[in-house]
Amino acid sequence: MFSHVRPKGGVRMVDVSAKARTHRVAVASGRVLLGETAYGALAEGDVIKGDVLTIAQVAGIAAAKQTATLIPLCHNVSIAALDVELSLVQVDWAVHIRATAVAQEATGVEMEALVAVSVSALAIYDMCKSVSKAIRITDVMLLHKSGGKSGAYHV
Repeated sequence: MFSHVRPKGGVRMVDVSAKARTHRVAVASGRVLLGETAYGALAEGDVIKGDVLTIAQVAGIAAAKQTATLIPLCHNVSIAALDVELSLVQVDWAVHIRATAVAQEATGVEMEALVAVSVSALAIYDMCKSVSKAIRITDVMLLHKSGGKSGAYHV
């Protein structure tokens, strides 16, 4: 049975009030495949909307802080640290995104890391769409989680 589904139907937020607060870490990643033209504009700083990578970092951090508002059954967690790293990868004509979320909580921060990656990717798309509409957001995934009863997970 899924923990968010009531026995007689409907949904609920899982009760984590009896769980111990532990050190939680989650790392997620994703890629934005820009294509050669948009990648070139980004790498040269020629995107009209401005500093794409800085805006994408800020967007990811801001979004992670809003995860409980964006994802209906997520708990509101107090994020202790959040880092969004962006790197240009010319061989793929891509931006690789990696987000790390840290908290001392009774529930994990996987969703916060995944939301940070997803919204960072969307910000990159938004800022580069004037150069190309053929941009693809791919491979958004959880790479690592630790802390809590279920133990560690690594890809």
